[in-house]
Amino acid sequence: MSVEFTVQDHIARVTLNRPDRLNAVDQATEAELIRIWGAIEQDRDIRVVVLTGAGERAFCTGADMKGGSGSSGLEYWAAPRPGGFGGIALRETLDVPVIARVNGHALGGGMEMVLGCDIVVASDNATFGLPEPRVGRLALDGGIALLARRIPHVHAMGMLLTGRRINAVEALRLGLVNEVAPLQTLDDAVARWVADILACAPLSVRAIKQMTRAGEGLSAAQAQMLRLPALVEALKSSDQDEGVRAFQEKRAPQWRGR
Repeated sequence: MSVEFTVQDHIARVTLNRPDRLNAVDQATEAELIRIWGAIEQDRDIRVVVLTGAGERAFCTGADMKGGSGSSGLEYWAAPRPGGFGGIALRETLDVPVIARVNGHALGGGMEMVLGCDIVVASDNATFGLPEPRVGRLALDGGIALLARRIPHVHAMGMLLTGRRINAVEALRLGLVNEVAPLQTLDDAVARWVADILACAPLSVRAIKQMTRAGEGLSAAQAQMLRLPALVEALKSSDQDEGVRAFQEKRAPQWRGR
């Protein structure tokens, strides 16, 4: 199976499982990823997603150019690709936080998938880059659209216009990565982020992600005035009563997601 998908204890794990191809994404893999994201959106029991690649060499090295359809760059660009590369780079309907567990190279579409995640934890052997112009292509599935929104313009253009790679330490310095850990302790680092998210009320987390996305491009005052259904749901939930009660009783809250 090119993608492994499991759900346990409110945690969904999505693993690109093509280590022999450095987890490059072919058409069948992309179709499966799009299906999985749709399933996650429909499952209210899922509170956090961990996205990663199999093996120790690569998170994802983008589109599988060896196993592709042979389409031209224009044909590839014109083909429908809901949600950007891998169905996640530009996805606007996923309210659950997604953690990228970057266990190696994140290149091309792989970096675009990273840009579609909310939290990025990288191994110290990880590299990041958008090498598309070096093969006559462009990072059209999220790279060009997102990178300059994440990091300062000159650094984004430095990567986009040269196709050069950066290592995990530089990615951390630029603000592309939340944490860098040795590969052997990468899972421990990811687990800490997962635990911190699960410690929060799930409806609050969903509302925060929705409001952050909806507020992009607005002034701070306009964003603060957003009245999204997810916000109202969180503030009317039994969980918000439980959170206050647990704080008063000096115990961990028992979230119900409603």
